[in-house]
Amino acid sequence: ERMSATMTAEIVSPERVLFSGEAVMVVTRTLGAGEIAFQPGHAPFVGALTENHTRIHHEDGSITHVAVHGGFVEVIDNRVAILSDVAELRRDIDVERARRAMERAEQALRHEHDLQAEAALRRAVARIRTAGETVI
Repeated sequence: ERMSATMTAEIVSPERVLFSGEAVMVVTRTLGAGEIAFQPGHAPFVGALTENHTRIHHEDGSITHVAVHGGFVEVIDNRVAILSDVAELRRDIDVERARRAMERAEQALRHEHDLQAEAALRRAVARIRTAGETVI
């Protein structure tokens, strides 16, 4: 059986479907294992995600950029599904707001080890990277 050139990719939050369409590769970041790329025909897989800049690569060379703030990825039957409570498409990201959030989180972390501030920092960095901006 010939391998399909594309697969279905979906990014779904409880409120809406952010993306559903064909892809040649999906790159996201799992907890513990780091960045992972899924291509058509990938073996079944389930993993927890950390805050990251997810990229959906299309056959025409274009890329859909999504900030994914945790959740899960499931791969089955040539379909990659990302389920996240919070995810944002590049065009919906307010970079200045994300930079302010990053600064607040960094200031909080200078004073004490704070899990909420750490998570806020990871979210801000994911948003800034997804927007195509540099973090520094």
